[in-house]
Amino acid sequence: MIAAPELQTEFLYPQDTDTRFSSDTDFDDPDGRNVFVGKGKAKKGKKGPGEKGKGAGKGPGRMNGHHQENGMENVMLFEVVRLGKSAMQSVVDDWIESYKHDRDVALLDLINFFIQCSGCKGLNVISHMFHNMQNSEIIRKMTEEFDEDSGDYPLTMAGPQWKKFKSSFCEFIGVLVRQCQYSIIYDEYMMDTVISLLTGLSDSQVRAFRHTSTLAAMKLMTALVNVALNLSINMDNTQRQYEAERNKIIGKRANDRLELLLQKRKELQENQDEIENMMNAIFKGVFVHRYRDAIAEIRAICIEEIGVWMKMYSDAFLNDSYLKYVGWTMHDKQGEVRLKCLTALQGLYYNRELNARLELFTSRFKDRIVSMTLDKEYDVAVQAIKLLTLVLHSSDEVLTAEDCESVYHLVYSAHRPVAVAAGEFLFKKLFSHRDPEDDSMPKRRGRQSMNANLIKTTVFFFLESELHEHAAYLVDSMWDCAAEILKDWECMISLLLDEPLPGEEALTDRQETALIEIMLCTIRQAAECHPPVGRGTGKRVLTAKEKKTQLDDRTRMTELFSIALPALLAKYSVDAEKVTNLLQLPQFFDLEIYTTGRLEKHINESRQIREIVEKHTDTDVLEACSKTYHALCNEEFTIFNRVDIARSQLLDEQVDKFNRLLEDFLQEGEDPDEDDAYQVLSTLKRITAFHNAHDLSKWDLFTSNYKLLNTGIENGDMPEQIVVHALQCTHYVILWSLAKVSEGTSKKEDMLTLRKQMRAFCLMCQRYLTSVNTAVKEQAFTILCDLLLIFSHQIISGGREALEPLVYTPEASLQSELLNFILDHVFIDQDEDSNNGQQDDEAGKIEALHKRRNLLAAYCKLIIYNVVEMNTGADIFKQYMRYYNDYGDIIKETMSKTRQIDKIQCAKTLILSLQQLFNDMLSDMGFSFDRSSSAFCGIKELARRFSLTFGLDQLKTREAIAMLHKDGIEFAFKEPNPQGEGHPPLNLAFLDILSEFSSKLMRQDKRTVHMYLERFMTFQMALQREDCWLPLISYRNSLQAGGDDDTMSVVSGISSRGSSVRSKKAKPATGKRKLPEVWMSREQSMQTPVMMPSPHLTSTVMREPKRLRPEESYMGVFLQIWCHWSSDACSRRGTGLMEDDEEPIVEDVMMSSEGRIEDLNEGMDFDTMDIDLPPSKNRRERSELKPDFFDPASIMDESVLGVPMF
Repeated sequence: MIAAPELQTEFLYPQDTDTRFSSDTDFDDPDGRNVFVGKGKAKKGKKGPGEKGKGAGKGPGRMNGHHQENGMENVMLFEVVRLGKSAMQSVVDDWIESYKHDRDVALLDLINFFIQCSGCKGLNVISHMFHNMQNSEIIRKMTEEFDEDSGDYPLTMAGPQWKKFKSSFCEFIGVLVRQCQYSIIYDEYMMDTVISLLTGLSDSQVRAFRHTSTLAAMKLMTALVNVALNLSINMDNTQRQYEAERNKIIGKRANDRLELLLQKRKELQENQDEIENMMNAIFKGVFVHRYRDAIAEIRAICIEEIGVWMKMYSDAFLNDSYLKYVGWTMHDKQGEVRLKCLTALQGLYYNRELNARLELFTSRFKDRIVSMTLDKEYDVAVQAIKLLTLVLHSSDEVLTAEDCESVYHLVYSAHRPVAVAAGEFLFKKLFSHRDPEDDSMPKRRGRQSMNANLIKTTVFFFLESELHEHAAYLVDSMWDCAAEILKDWECMISLLLDEPLPGEEALTDRQETALIEIMLCTIRQAAECHPPVGRGTGKRVLTAKEKKTQLDDRTRMTELFSIALPALLAKYSVDAEKVTNLLQLPQFFDLEIYTTGRLEKHINESRQIREIVEKHTDTDVLEACSKTYHALCNEEFTIFNRVDIARSQLLDEQVDKFNRLLEDFLQEGEDPDEDDAYQVLSTLKRITAFHNAHDLSKWDLFTSNYKLLNTGIENGDMPEQIVVHALQCTHYVILWSLAKVSEGTSKKEDMLTLRKQMRAFCLMCQRYLTSVNTAVKEQAFTILCDLLLIFSHQIISGGREALEPLVYTPEASLQSELLNFILDHVFIDQDEDSNNGQQDDEAGKIEALHKRRNLLAAYCKLIIYNVVEMNTGADIFKQYMRYYNDYGDIIKETMSKTRQIDKIQCAKTLILSLQQLFNDMLSDMGFSFDRSSSAFCGIKELARRFSLTFGLDQLKTREAIAMLHKDGIEFAFKEPNPQGEGHPPLNLAFLDILSEFSSKLMRQDKRTVHMYLERFMTFQMALQREDCWLPLISYRNSLQAGGDDDTMSVVSGISSRGSSVRSKKAKPATGKRKLPEVWMSREQSMQTPVMMPSPHLTSTVMREPKRLRPEESYMGVFLQIWCHWSSDACSRRGTGLMEDDEEPIVEDVMMSSEGRIEDLNEGMDFDTMDIDLPPSKNRRERSELKPDFFDPASIMDESVLGVPMF
């Protein structure tokens, strides 16, 4: 092994002598013939001491180091690469010609190219600097003159002109080494200088230098690895030729050729040794320091390139001493670095020939890779799963059952790329093992096909995962890799209908249910071509190929199931769960196939659906029947008449039966028969389910349902479920009538009838809010909220002014009842709701919580759309902290939407909610409460949360915050103390709560609010210092602290991150204007005569406030300041959603001092290996194994990455 020489720390200065190059071209020499015998090797052409060369002078046709053509200066290398319009090889060829002519000037161009690529604008290394300054001095000068204000440099700049800069930059370096690989890189001048430059820049404090030089060094290393690989191949070829020639008999042996081959092998060996030294210099000087750089991008570059080296030249680099860097970096805190680790490993595991060399690495880092499947960065998790799939593909024994199970459950992930990757892993593990005999056997169909066992395996996996409601997500996860199996509907039908083969175990009832559900999901996926709800951003535009596949699948499923579905419905008509899924199949059919394929004789579904409706009363089954009839009753197809007749007959029978049963039922009086009640309920369920998707207006269901509901109110003993379904059915009647009226073709009498029915029904629902049955009250509340929202003032928007007579505004009593319902049925403890004994299990509690969330959301929509008064939201907002886990997201979004509607009214609502809590506390604890009590601290914490929701843009919320303080001050002084003026007002402690909002006031507004506060204060109040007056003192301090500091004002458009960074760099204000005497006199004249400023709050003398306009300087027009600003400032940006409760964390991404690098390097004991290229096949084999380099202590301690290594 050739030990690397000491890394040069200075540029190599040219010796004064001519440089002799080979007369052959340096561009094309695939066999490496031009680097040895008789050609005068470039690397041997060293300049003797004392000789004066041509390097310092300018070559002909050059000026300032650039070529001249017709007196015009050529474009610099940087500009050529930046524009990316020239062929890179021609650019490099021109530079090589320049280097052969005058290598000093050409090398200076190359040095300036790297400097300019780092973002140095107008800074170049001139010839004088190059010859007279040390390397460190040049880099120090570049660092001092580098402009870091913008933080941008070519690798990070945005815009079309910089879009391809990185790729062009990397291509230039690769082409440069490739074109110079036969002579110039061995001249011990060009490469040594470039490597020395890049090494020095990579250790710079300036991020631009460090980033650019690291990228250049890593790409240079990659190009050298490619050169080393070619040299290794040439050495093997040369050795093989030599052995073949030497084995010839003496008479035919050519001694001259043997001597030539020996000399060629020697030359290649010398070149390989030099390449080793170059790579050692780059690896030790750049990689081992920068792979743990403070900047994630730099770390990612290093890991990406070492992956390329190991894949490209595995004989030299694929060993433990290099793999350990990738293994350790998998613990990196930044996702992009972890991602590069995984992609680098994928390239290695993909090649099965390399698996033997990865065994130790796999055993040591397998657990880390498995844990990365749950990475918080989805891209990292996807690549981790793909890497495990490659590991699984290489060997089945590496991953344990626990490792596989940790990936299996990810097929149900909401993030589709993660789920698809997990689905591919599952497919490889469970479905990829087929017997070789199966491929040679003729293809069989049905349950005898090869897919039968795979489909059964899918069913078994689905049942064992115990997530039976997520079959659609399992199907979507496996759709890309197992579509052939999932779309084998003929096999699924055979498994359900055909008898099992001899010796074959039949499917159980549970397995049949799962298979039907999976079959439905596959049909939906094939027909709709988009993932299920919650997985994906929405429907995407299908390509022509996908559209053709969709059409073919719909045609095939229609042809198969139009024949098989009647038999399936007949077999499973009694099972509600199975028949519900089967009835959904026709919704995805291509109904035109019934005509073109002459399948009308098989349209028996309508008759079977009628029978199923008569058999079942389950709501899911009835709704599935209703939707299927709706799908089949399409007037565009010829089957419409047959299906429509069957539907009309069914509905006629059901409505007639309902009217007949209802009349008998109501005549029975207060003691109805249970059988009659069941018949009425069953029929009403069927009618309600069909009325959801079909217009049943011609049967006048409103009259019969209203009579039923009215009887229930009068008697009070109507069965609960009958009332619930009657309310729902009447709701559908109203909506269908509104749909007809909205079309504009109805008569005026229809609108008047709808108006009368709607108002009567709303009153009926209001009466049912006081029912003793919880289910009835919840149904009435939900329907009432929907109707109030539908028939609100927004019904006339969009050019529908004709519907104005239908607008219905709830009265104050109705608003109060709705609010009381929410307070009584939503904001309750879980234990209170589970006292009825039906909510003991966890699933029941979750379902109850889901129901309460829906009720709260229904009411919050009324607030957002101004159906009810916004101040009613105070009773909702005050529950924010107490019920944060259950309803925090709903309440927070409601606050956000109300703020978008009216900032000031929203602020008044927030302060009202705090006042209500304060009054409740006083009623419970009395006026002499302890301000350290949990109740008072809870109100303060709620106020702090409210304050955070106003965001960081004070100008945007200026008026709202001011109004909030105004209402809070008035409330605090509203109730005087009955003991006299010497005692604090009863609500004075509220000022302690109000002080939580002081930080949201702008500087000038703090002074205005303080003056408004002084209007309520007396001279004696200002002098009080007892504990009972502390709320007033702390509130005044919060208004005056920083009130005259210019830095307290946050200008619109400046984020907290930007302001935090700038505040650290802010220079001390030395040129501020002195406070004008006129302003001082005016300010003193504005104070209340009986008031004297506190002696410790006189900061206005020291700092100059911004001048206020005259109309802002007195309290009689307190609100004018807000009106003035609202017209121009608050309209600059639209109000966004709520800010997070936590303050943002500003992260310093720049490496600002050399000390940080030293701190990072401190305590690092590197155990790096010299790059030792493997010997050729005929060279001596290594006699000893390399030690285990996976010990992290040999490289770094755990404090570097902040996470444990293993």
